Amino acid sequence: MQNIEETLREKKIKVTPQRMAVYAILKGTKSHPNVEMIYQQLKPDYPAMSLATVYKTVDVLKKVGLVQELNVGDGGLRYDSTTIPHSHVYCEKCSKVEDANGFSLDILEDKQLLEKVNKQTGYEITSTQLYFYGICPQCNN
Repeated sequence: MQNIEETLREKKIKVTPQRMAVYAILKGTKSHPNVEMIYQQLKPDYPAMSLATVYKTVDVLKKVGLVQELNVGDGGLRYDSTTIPHSHVYCEKCSKVEDANGFSLDILEDKQLLEKVNKQTGYEITSTQLYFYGICPQCNN
């Protein structure tokens, strides 16, 4: 947690208990929660914290590079404290999002592919996301 404090201070952003609590939730889970899920987890310990505070906090954490935002297309955004390039798998039945480690790191960091996309589109590629969609083992039973 010292890393988050240092990062926030370097960016001239106040370190608050709410920011630390939101980050702790994200750092302590692999479930890639949305803001509402984070809020529900914090509510018992922080009854005065509003949903708006959680939205603002997640936005701050995203802007300073401590979390990444995932848009898996389920109508909401999810958040992940692992910011190194990695792919995700999304269950189309229960909306669970999990890391798909090892399946796409080569693709996400393939310089030739990024250069090819850049050349064909004219875009300067700044980041990549790769999502796999399907039915998780629990829903498939």
